[in-house]
Amino acid sequence: MCVTRATADAALLVSRARDAADEVIERLLGIKVRKAMDLSTPRGFDRAVASLATRLRRATADSDGDAVRAAIEVLDVDWKATTATQRRNLVAQALEAAGRRTAGIVEAISAPLGEAADEVVGATRDHARSAHRLGIAADFNAVDQRITKHLVSSQANFVRDEYGRRLDDLGAEARRVVAEGLEAGLGRQEIAADLARTAENALVTRPAFYWEVVGGAFVSNGRSLAQMSAYAEAGIQRYLIEAVLDEHTTEICRYLHGKEFEVGAALQRFDRMERMDRPEDIKAEAPWVREALDPDTGTKFIYVERDGARTRIAEVARSAVGTSDDPGEFRRGRDSAELMDMGVSFPPYHGLCRSTTVPVI
Repeated sequence: MCVTRATADAALLVSRARDAADEVIERLLGIKVRKAMDLSTPRGFDRAVASLATRLRRATADSDGDAVRAAIEVLDVDWKATTATQRRNLVAQALEAAGRRTAGIVEAISAPLGEAADEVVGATRDHARSAHRLGIAADFNAVDQRITKHLVSSQANFVRDEYGRRLDDLGAEARRVVAEGLEAGLGRQEIAADLARTAENALVTRPAFYWEVVGGAFVSNGRSLAQMSAYAEAGIQRYLIEAVLDEHTTEICRYLHGKEFEVGAALQRFDRMERMDRPEDIKAEAPWVREALDPDTGTKFIYVERDGARTRIAEVARSAVGTSDDPGEFRRGRDSAELMDMGVSFPPYHGLCRSTTVPVI
């Protein structure tokens, strides 16, 4: 299921209020508040995502602000008195200064990600033992330990790449702002103000929702992988996808709802992902599914990007988006074996995806 921005914002507000109350208790009474994570319901999943997003945002807020200030300090010059070469150098220096301030982001998020990984895997194992009555141990097994390590390292690499893209975007926008400002005859103060807004937008304002997407992907990946580990430990060979079919559910999750896959094949995919360091390789191994319209027929279809080309998964024959308890109808759909070969096997299938898996017993 794909949660809307309004739903995520509401969950975030609740999470922030709860975190604020916990902080007061910890500060006044010295009691560390830790609640068990519940990933078995959409509401519990939303809370887990919002809580992690809040922790990540707090861990990075100072660095983001410092990066903006560092960039503006370099860019606050009399642009009319500079040459084209000097302008290029100044933008490069500003990006370098901002980059130094964001260099510690990965280290800053490692602790909250590590805590969240343990919480997600632990909550998933507890649910597998209680709800599905799987005969597995309470303690993490060897695969669980690998999963927690992979979750933290892979997500850190994704975040590192994201900040690199933000700085690249800031550089392109800064050059455009300066060029257009000079052409319009703007003075130092006007160009500086435009550059400040550009830096704030690139590094703080525009990515405000970014940590919700990170939190959603992290929690969903962790839950799915921990489920595979639990199923394997319990001797379960197959699992099926379970989407929450309400008015927010995407075509993607409606199509995948009820599809069955092999636990062993899913764990083999994790083995390959675990050996990958580059985010683009992980994306290719387990790509997110997207929606588009056929330009010739106007038919909606879902697809994945493979080798620079769109590989269709299914066409929407009857959309049920906006309704509950109705998966809709599809045609020319791929079967489970084809989906597995394409890397579409376990959630998340898209940003803020809340589909889950259940064992076939």
